[in-house]
Amino acid sequence: MFVYNRFEHTQKTIEALQKNELASESELIIYADGAKNDDISSQVQEVRDYIKTVNGFKKVIIIEQDENCGLADSIISGVTKVANEYGKVIVLEDDVVTSPYFLKFMNDALNFYENKEKVWHISGWNYPIGIDGPDDVFLWRLMNCWGWATWADRWQHFEKDTDKLIGEFTKEDIYQFNLDGVGIFWEQVLLNKRSKINTWAIYWYATIFKKNGLCANSSKSFVENIGHDGSGMHCGENNSYSGYLCLKKDIEFSDHIKESRAAIREVKKFYRFQKGYRLRRMIGKLLKLFKSTLDVKESK
Repeated sequence: MFVYNRFEHTQKTIEALQKNELASESELIIYADGAKNDDISSQVQEVRDYIKTVNGFKKVIIIEQDENCGLADSIISGVTKVANEYGKVIVLEDDVVTSPYFLKFMNDALNFYENKEKVWHISGWNYPIGIDGPDDVFLWRLMNCWGWATWADRWQHFEKDTDKLIGEFTKEDIYQFNLDGVGIFWEQVLLNKRSKINTWAIYWYATIFKKNGLCANSSKSFVENIGHDGSGMHCGENNSYSGYLCLKKDIEFSDHIKESRAAIREVKKFYRFQKGYRLRRMIGKLLKLFKSTLDVKESK
């Protein structure tokens, strides 16, 4: 788990994790990043003081960074270290509230797919989309990073090299990477290139994509991201990703290792709706601005 300076988010995340069925059998390794500046040092310390009181797990290991590494570098180095030591890893950030059966789902999925080389990643979160069919879990190209897991032999291929990535991806690659042109994923690569953002997840998705891997995804979300309140570094205020936590204890897995066309179809609908929503919102703001301009002219 990776924490920084958000005490309330961290507390909610850990309290939910403590209620997990397998919490007492799990080792919780917490990476606490250092303060970026003096203005938030007290917030960082508040989080550090809190995590030192955490119990309810088999073991709690706290790793305090002396300097500010940033979320991307913290996750890359932390996941690498833990995956290499344990062979597999389950990852949470400080704004991900889990279902009581999140850890069970993740452990079961790690065991089930471990020897299925086509599967590279497990996600406990899903878009608020409807998927026809009885399957509890499906496979697709998309990588979701809000409560996820992987194995050391897959993670060892992770590479964050923006120039190399841009040079390797063809127009067809970008098209498929962007869900046949409806997604906004490649834009994140370009924003990293221009140093507008500094993220890690898009590179993990790209690594899996280039290796023709698939991600196992729960049909219903075992996690909820509570960071879309404007408090996160790369998360604005948005509730369109919210849903309900899955409370199903026993999940059925399938040996059918193939991308779900139904899931891809539904997530493409989701992104088309999001694009339409953003366009309608922008038009609304322009109309409001235009109206206010007319009102000023009339008043004169």
